[in-house]
Amino acid sequence: MPSRSSLKHKLYTIIFEAETPAGKAFDVTILILIIASVTVVSLESVVELRRNYLNLFLTLEWIFTILFTIEYFIRVYSTPKPLKYIFSFFGLVDLLSIIPTYMSLIVLGSQYLLVVRVLRLLRIARIFKLTRFINEGQQLSNAIRASLTKISVFLGTVLTLVVIIGSIMYIVEGTASGFTSIPTSIYWTIVTLTTVGYGDIAPQTALGQVLASLVMIMGYGIIAVPTGIVTVEMSRTDKKMATTKVCPNCHQEGHPENAYFCYNCGYEFHR
Repeated sequence: MPSRSSLKHKLYTIIFEAETPAGKAFDVTILILIIASVTVVSLESVVELRRNYLNLFLTLEWIFTILFTIEYFIRVYSTPKPLKYIFSFFGLVDLLSIIPTYMSLIVLGSQYLLVVRVLRLLRIARIFKLTRFINEGQQLSNAIRASLTKISVFLGTVLTLVVIIGSIMYIVEGTASGFTSIPTSIYWTIVTLTTVGYGDIAPQTALGQVLASLVMIMGYGIIAVPTGIVTVEMSRTDKKMATTKVCPNCHQEGHPENAYFCYNCGYEFHR
């Protein structure tokens, strides 16, 4: 009979080490459950379907909730630092995805129907669990953090241009064309620059239309610049990330396969 520490290690390997065959099978199973659960929640919001298949939806929801509850407690049991997992992003998402169903048993009575609906709607948070299975998610997150300074400077420049263009449009068009104030003109500039174009305000003069055309063309470039900045950072991050090997002590990723120690906490891999 395996010891408790051996069992915890095996469970940890299956649940947190996605590169092992058992880990991949576990991830695929959880992935299917998440997609199925979110699909059920979405279908349940359709009045006609809810009226005809309410009992089926409730049964499926309890099945999903019980399975996700088991998963949650296994994660808490197997991780070396339970509190760190419980208060981590994914730990909170895992907890949030199972609480609403249990809360619906406590909140009873027609006067609390709205509260029950809100709680049940929170089950859609299970969709966030999908990010656990997207390896590029961490890479994208790192790239965005590394790009924040450049993007902030760029957005500051765009904001300045928006104020200037909005002020010019207010002077050129005036109140007769709907540009009743500088804030309204700035609103039009933002809508036009982002290529949304609601059409509630439109320039009438030739000069205003020329300026609007330039703003529209400029909008495509403004959308492309942040994308390019993040793409460059992702390319740099991709070169640094050699593998998805995870430290079992602190859960730090990105260690080479031949690493002997965790570069974050110093944990010895090959004990």
